[in-house]
Amino acid sequence: MLGSPIEHSLSPILHRAAYAHLGLTWTYDKVEVDEHQLASFVHRLDATWRGLSLTMPLKVAVLQLGQVDHLARLAGAGNTLVLGGGDRWVYNTDVGGLIWAVRQVTVAPLPRVTILGTGATARSALVSARDLGAELVTVVARTPAKAAALTTLSDQLGVRLEVRPWSGEVPDADLVVSTVVSRAADGLAPAVACSAPLIVDSIYDPWPTALASAAGQAGCTVVSGLDLLIGQALLQIELMTGRVVAAEVLYTALESELVDRRRVRDC
Repeated sequence: MLGSPIEHSLSPILHRAAYAHLGLTWTYDKVEVDEHQLASFVHRLDATWRGLSLTMPLKVAVLQLGQVDHLARLAGAGNTLVLGGGDRWVYNTDVGGLIWAVRQVTVAPLPRVTILGTGATARSALVSARDLGAELVTVVARTPAKAAALTTLSDQLGVRLEVRPWSGEVPDADLVVSTVVSRAADGLAPAVACSAPLIVDSIYDPWPTALASAAGQAGCTVVSGLDLLIGQALLQIELMTGRVVAAEVLYTALESELVDRRRVRDC
């Protein structure tokens, strides 16, 4: 797992549990790498490596380092590099991970989607929204000018896009996806919680966020960043191993790790 910062990542817990379940003696570790170091790191890898998971700030830089899958190219972001036979392939499992997590709680079409934020995760969320049935996506942006890439992407997807300022009214929707960093959505939490019955918050630590708490109090269904993490990891594991692992294997490992972490904090 590459990224910067990376110490907080729970991905090793998920991948190691999957490999053990599959009887594979593979290793999976966290390595601090920024966008300036990524290319040299990848070029040093030998034939013993099967793949890499990548988080911020590497999701754009990795697009230059392999054959780019359609979804990764569309979203303008990749989070998975698969190696084999001297070749490298770049994939985006964030798109499928969000779809998977939402489909665990509803199979209904979601024609109106609100996205908080404008970065790489927001681009993946916009692609996911299209596949979840979105006809209108509203982007709530702290800097509306940064939504230009999302406007271009929405045209490619055939989805109508509206951009609203952070201080504006949050529209009614069927689904809200928050892609912003921890605490950034705190001020909007009450309004967002009242705007849709289903809230996805990409944060998982600290949890619950102000948005998740407000949504729970409003009676919304809440999907957390942990659910997104599981969804995208399931797809990464399949890409790297060629085999499928049940979500319960990852959830069990994750819950055990979180219990241990809480015990350490409480001591």
